[in-house]
Amino acid sequence: MSSWLKRIGRQRWFQASLGTLGAGYLRLVWKTSRFQLEPPDIYESVKPDLPVVIAMWHGQHFMVPFIKRAQHRAKVLISLHRDGEINAIAAERLGIEPIRGSGGRFDRKGGVGAFREMVDALAQGYSVALTADVPKVARVAGLGIVMLARESGRPVLPVAVATSRRIELDNWDRSAINLPFSRGAMVSSDLIRVPPDADDAVMEMYRLKVEAGLNAATARAYSLVGDKNLTRQRKV
Repeated sequence: MSSWLKRIGRQRWFQASLGTLGAGYLRLVWKTSRFQLEPPDIYESVKPDLPVVIAMWHGQHFMVPFIKRAQHRAKVLISLHRDGEINAIAAERLGIEPIRGSGGRFDRKGGVGAFREMVDALAQGYSVALTADVPKVARVAGLGIVMLARESGRPVLPVAVATSRRIELDNWDRSAINLPFSRGAMVSSDLIRVPPDADDAVMEMYRLKVEAGLNAATARAYSLVGDKNLTRQRKV
């Protein structure tokens, strides 16, 4: 049975179906929920700095595509894993172009090519979104996103999206499955600008800034939807 399921999971038609269903479900959550922006003038304030590197935590990223407005151009880094194919299809359905590769390591799993593609996309005016976590280590930012900011010269914008109704999975990244008919919050922290001549010590300082910015945005987003206890988990 498990081998049969694996074979089905590799089929393009099956992946396309799941990706399309996933995008449709996220649209349902978006259209049936009321989202609050913080800061409320985020689009006006960030406009002079576009494009930006959008940082998010893994597992808290499902509603992030809806931060994009119609006039914005954006791409998102998605892993080469089989599950990543489903996510890439969903992203395309939501109007965001995928870049395939690993953000945690740029020396393997297509990471080098993906890094260059992200730098090129930023140079062409696309904002680029990617999760900041070290692979399989939740809430610890890796250096990849800081390297991208240094190489591209574009600032990092830490963002978080939370909904009042959700299912929180008991997995490594504490994935939040957002539910329809929620109160929602989209929060950003201050832009983080990495100097082009940053050495290892400075890069570590900015890595910690990205981590702190994401943690602050996440805590604020959950607070706005009425949940001040971020460690509470609902197992499924």
